[in-house]
Amino acid sequence: MKTMPRSTLAQLAATLLLLGLAGCAGMSEQDKGTAIGAGAGAVGGAILTGGGALGTIGGAAVGGVIGHEVTKPDAKK
Repeated sequence: MKTMPRSTLAQLAATLLLLGLAGCAGMSEQDKGTAIGAGAGAVGGAILTGGGALGTIGGAAVGGVIGHEVTKPDAKK
């Protein structure tokens, strides 16, 4: 099986990161919080389960909910 060189993987990751950040331009603060929470949760879930798909998806779901709730606008303003 052929594998991709590390430099190619790094370039791909950087490109995806820039495209992802560009997509956040029109998002509300709560949307951004949800996306950041989901990303952080996915990374945490992947680390805790050794890269397992269920842990990654579960972490993303939990992180997204937490990010959504933490950045909820105050109703009293």
